[in-house]
Amino acid sequence: MKKLLTIPAFLMVLILTAPAVNTAYAQQKKATNKAPAKKAGGAADIAAGQALLSKSDCLTCHKLDVKIVGPAYKDVASRYPATDANIAMLAKKVIDGGSGAWGQIPMSPHPNVTPADAKKMVKYILSVK
Repeated sequence: MKKLLTIPAFLMVLILTAPAVNTAYAQQKKATNKAPAKKAGGAADIAAGQALLSKSDCLTCHKLDVKIVGPAYKDVASRYPATDANIAMLAKKVIDGGSGAWGQIPMSPHPNVTPADAKKMVKYILSVK
């Protein structure tokens, strides 16, 4: 005689609903494992700014942590938080030149530097805290 296999009702429900539960879990896990969006002007801009500064004449008057003619980059970074407004203002100073903020010796204008490159340079400077 054949024996019938009896499965309790709660086990049957688990067996039948397991694929749906697993699918929902997989979708939730996939949604939470997405990489966070990168901020514009992050590490790539800072690295590009450092490269641009190393090829420029800026190091004639500025050093990382020592005042020469102009302020040290660390001093600039400690005075100005890295906000969009400060980055734009300092990039304009790089291009136009200026005086008064750090003494009466004027900074030479750099009209050949593009606004985008000037912003990258400033982002590097403001990152050297």
